[in-house]
Amino acid sequence: MIRYLTAGESHGEALIGVVEGVPAKLSLSADDINEHLARRWLGYGRGGRSKIENDKVHIYSGIRFSETLGSPISFRIDNGAYKKDRAGWPEVMAVEGPPPEDLERVTLPRPGHADLAGMQKYEFDDIRPVIDRSSARETAMRVACCSVARRLLNAFGIEVGSHVVRIGDVGYDASEEWREEVNALIREGGASAVYRAADESATRMLSEEMTERCVEHIEATKKARDSLGGIYEVVVTGVPVGLGSYVQWDRRLDGKLVQAICSIQAQKAAEIGDGVRNAYRPGSKVHDPILPGEERSVSRGGYARRSNHAGGIEGGVSNGMPITVRGYMKPIPTLIKPLDSVDTATQEAQPTRYERSDITSVPAASTVAEATVALVIANAFLEKYGGDSIPEIRRHVEADDA
Repeated sequence: MIRYLTAGESHGEALIGVVEGVPAKLSLSADDINEHLARRWLGYGRGGRSKIENDKVHIYSGIRFSETLGSPISFRIDNGAYKKDRAGWPEVMAVEGPPPEDLERVTLPRPGHADLAGMQKYEFDDIRPVIDRSSARETAMRVACCSVARRLLNAFGIEVGSHVVRIGDVGYDASEEWREEVNALIREGGASAVYRAADESATRMLSEEMTERCVEHIEATKKARDSLGGIYEVVVTGVPVGLGSYVQWDRRLDGKLVQAICSIQAQKAAEIGDGVRNAYRPGSKVHDPILPGEERSVSRGGYARRSNHAGGIEGGVSNGMPITVRGYMKPIPTLIKPLDSVDTATQEAQPTRYERSDITSVPAASTVAEATVALVIANAFLEKYGGDSIPEIRRHVEADDA
C-alpha cells in the first residue's frame, strides 16, 4: 500500500513529502512529477501568487538511476513566493528564536476558512499558523506524492485525466452534454487525452464556446469583487474489473474516491458517475444495460455497458468501464469584498481585510483531484495484484489476464 505524508507551511522555506510503499523498479524522474506540478497552476482567474511560484520537485531518496528502490521516497518543493512576498511572512513564521518584538497577531478570522475553528482547536492567539498550514499551497506536495502513484498506473495502461464542467453559473447541466466528446477522446488516447485537451483551455473546459463564456463570467465576478466555485470530472481508463470490494464498508472503491476528493481544500461534495442526477431518475433510466460477450469493448475481461451512469463502479467494485468521479468546489472564501467577522482579540465586529486571492481555482482543483484519485486507484490495484517490484506485479497481472 502506498501512503504519504506532507509537511510544511505556505510561507515557510519549503514543503516536504515522504512516500512509502512504492514497488521497486518503477521508472520515475523529477520531470514526471514537475509536469503535473506545472499543470496545478493552470486556469483563468488565478491570483498574483501564481506569477511568483515556480514549483520544481527535488528528490532526495528512494530513487537510483531513475528507478524506485522500494524504500521511502522523499521530496522537497521550495516555496519561491515567500521570498518575494512583502507581508513579512518569513519572519513571523520563523522556525527558531523568539517572536519579533513588533509581531502583529492576526486576530480577524475569514468566514469560510479554517481560521477560527483551527485557532480554537489548537489554542492559538494568532491565526497565522492556521492560515499557513490549511492553505491550498499544501496541494503542491500532494500532487508530487500522488504523481508517483500515477506513474505506477501508467506502467499498467491505466490513465487519469480531468476536465471542468462548470464554473459558477456557466457550464453543463448533465453528463450527456459532454459525454460524447469525452468518449471520443478516450478512444483516441485514454484519460490522458482528456486532460491534454482540457489543458488547452483557459478554464480546462472541452468546449471553446463554454471557455469563452466562463472567462467573461470570471471577469464579471472579479469586477464584483467576488469569487466562484464549480464542478469538474475526473476520468480513469484502463481500470481492470475487480478493484475495491463489496464485503466491507471501508473497502468500497466509491467510498474511498469520495473521501479523496473531499480531502482537498474547498471541496464540499463528490459524486460517482451520475450519482446526483440518478437520484431524480427512475431505475430504468439509471442502471447500465450489460452487453453480450461478443460485444465486449472493455479491457481485462470486463463486459461493456450501453451507458455508464454508475461511473465504472457497481457495489463498490470496478466493473471495467471508465471510472468517473465529479468534485464540487465551493467559491474561494478569501474575497476582495469584505465579509462580516469578529476580532478575536477585542470581540468586536469588524469586516475582513482585503487579501490577494484567486477569483476561482476550479481548473487547478481538477488537477489536484487527478492526483488524489490516482492514489486511490493505485492502492486498489496493488491490493488486487500485489508485489514488491514492477516485474512481479506484471507477472500477477498477466496471470490474471490469462
